[in-house]
Parts: sequence; structure tokens; C-alpha cells
Amino acid sequence: MLLSGKGYQTFLPTYKANRRSKGKNRELDLALFPGYVFCNFDPHKRLPILVTPGVISVVGQGRIPQPVDDREIEAIQKVVSSGVRAEPWPYLEIGQKIRIEQDSLNGLEGILVSFKGNHRIVVSVSLLRRSVALEIDRALVQPVEAGRRAGLDAIVDHAMLRRVIV
Repeated sequence: MLLSGKGYQTFLPTYKANRRSKGKNRELDLALFPGYVFCNFDPHKRLPILVTPGVISVVGQGRIPQPVDDREIEAIQKVVSSGVRAEPWPYLEIGQKIRIEQDSLNGLEGILVSFKGNHRIVVSVSLLRRSVALEIDRALVQPVEAGRRAGLDAIVDHAMLRRVIV
């Protein structure tokens, strides 16, 4: 990795995935966060990072770099080093519109809520101003994308760096 060669501390979390290629099953190491690399660097001295081939930008709010919480980095490092099977998963927030992707409720859309520590999907009838909530298995839902959020595609496509994300 070019950033490591420049003396920066980097972290590229990976997971094992089985892929079929040329009639054979192969186990591959794939990026847990495709397109991102974590790197520890001084955000005020980011030019050497930005001129590194493959780096598109530093992740942040507009042009202001934002650090990744150290506890989140430590949690990801612990997951990767534990040997427990991990894989990328869609990021869901309470209040986000979601769709059930399996089971008899396949295609059902609603809003993700949390109630007493359990996840539920709320399905509403707007005209009646009434809703129904049902407990769901988090593994059965996917986010409903209403298009990309403004500005997100400008943040980063290739590198996410530790303290400040690239």
C-alpha cells in the first residue's frame, strides 16, 4: 500500500469470502469497507495523502476532515482479529425507510424503529393516519435508497483513513 510506504499507519480491514471462479470455489480476502482505507495522519498536513495515487479525497464535512472515533476503529480491529466471521452490512438508522427482503413479507416497506431494545418495522396507512408495528429480524431488512444523499459521492470513493477519513 502506497500510504504505508510513505510511513503512515494504515488499516485495511478485510473478511474472507467464498467466490466461484472458473468452476472452482476460492476463498478471497475482500475489503470490509470497499473503497476505504483508514490512516492515522495530521489533518492539517494532508497534502501527501491527497497526492497519493488511488486516493480521491479525505472524508469529512465538505472540506473539513472528520476523525473516526477511536472506539469504532478499535471495535473493527477487534472484530477482524477475533477470527469471527464478519461481512459488510448496510448501515441502518432508526427512522430510516427499509424493505424486508425475505420471508412472507418480502417487499414490505416501512420505517425502522427501536422499542425496548428490539427492532421493528412500522407500516403506515397515511390516509388513516394509523400505523402497525411488527418485530423483525434485522438480518431480513435492507435500506430503501431514495437516491444518493447530496454531497456523499464527493466524499470518497477509494480511501478512508483512520483519524481522518480519506
